[in-house]
Amino acid sequence: MGAFFMRYHDTTITLRLQLYAVMLLALAPYLFPSAACAQEPAEPVCITCHSTLPEKFSQPVKLWRGSIHAENGIYCNGCHGGDPNDAANAMNPARGFLGVPTETAIPAFCGRCHVGVLKDYLASAHGRKLGKGGPTCVTCHSNHHVVKASLALINEQSCSRCHSFERARVIRAAMQETEAMIVAIDGRISGFKKTGTDTEKLEKELFAVRNQFHTLFHSVDVELVKNDSAQIQADLRKIQVVLDGLDTEHQRRMIAGAAAVSIMLMIALVLHLLRKTYD
Repeated sequence: MGAFFMRYHDTTITLRLQLYAVMLLALAPYLFPSAACAQEPAEPVCITCHSTLPEKFSQPVKLWRGSIHAENGIYCNGCHGGDPNDAANAMNPARGFLGVPTETAIPAFCGRCHVGVLKDYLASAHGRKLGKGGPTCVTCHSNHHVVKASLALINEQSCSRCHSFERARVIRAAMQETEAMIVAIDGRISGFKKTGTDTEKLEKELFAVRNQFHTLFHSVDVELVKNDSAQIQADLRKIQVVLDGLDTEHQRRMIAGAAAVSIMLMIALVLHLLRKTYD
């Protein structure tokens, strides 16, 4: 009889816990509003509307979906302005709608977010040709299918649309070696960070060097790129020296740790043999 009541009591508690769990899940959006906010946001009305229109108007959405902007959650209103939640005011200038920029306004249009890049572009030979047949941001990066900035954009097919690829080839070669060093160093720093090593200073140093490297992406001055690349590589080698020191220290600790473990095992073995002898 006692066992029956114990089982009944346990079953009742289990049912109550299940009921409380269901109630908590139902009330979660109200009790924990941050969890509700973490849900995937709805797409703006410009996306949903243009997706259903004829190809001329839906094509930008298709292109955008494969872009670095879409990957980072930057929607139409991020560039073109307007109200992303109200179809009636989505293209209302009073709500900040900017529409499509003219060719000469494109760099400033993109530069609202990419401030440093705009500065580098305007200082380059490309930027100085703005409005005179020179390339704008969309010439290389596209407008809606915006591609991630990388050395892959410096290629013969793209560059030869306007001029010979020879200068660009030299620039890309000079930058490829530097980029490979940055990627390798970043990987080594991440590896040390996972082991608990304090890498904050190294991360900041690499961040500064990487930013300096990125300023070269829009330069078309061969000598400037080659000279700056040499200086950047020298700064990267200084970081490599510090990482080599950490490698040496890490290996030393591993050897010391292995030696300590070996000694402890030897002591344990000796004690075990002594105990067996006395037994």
